Amino acid sequence: MGKQDTEMLKGVLEGMVLAVVASTPSHGADITAWLRDQGFSDIAEGTVYALLVRVEQRGLVDVEKVPSEKGPPRKVYSITDLGRDRLTEFWRTWSFLAERLEQLRTQTTQGN
Repeated sequence: MGKQDTEMLKGVLEGMVLAVVASTPSHGADITAWLRDQGFSDIAEGTVYALLVRVEQRGLVDVEKVPSEKGPPRKVYSITDLGRDRLTEFWRTWSFLAERLEQLRTQTTQGN
């Protein structure tokens, strides 16, 4: 993925992470692994953890510390009602943008 693609991804990463956490409570490594499994191989674990700190501070996720067999307790993130509202808004905005971008792509490629 090029730098421009990475910057575009950062703009939607919060919504993607909220969607993952909304489907099942997860810890940062699981979220990063899921993103990588979906083809986002350039996602750094540190990027996901920094985003999780921000969404936690904004009240979009709750954190529960769960004992780990391999060291200190792990933070498991689950979505809050405020986070669900933000996710709904994300999907609304995403749908709007996707429709408009598809219209633009269709209009600009019809001459080719």
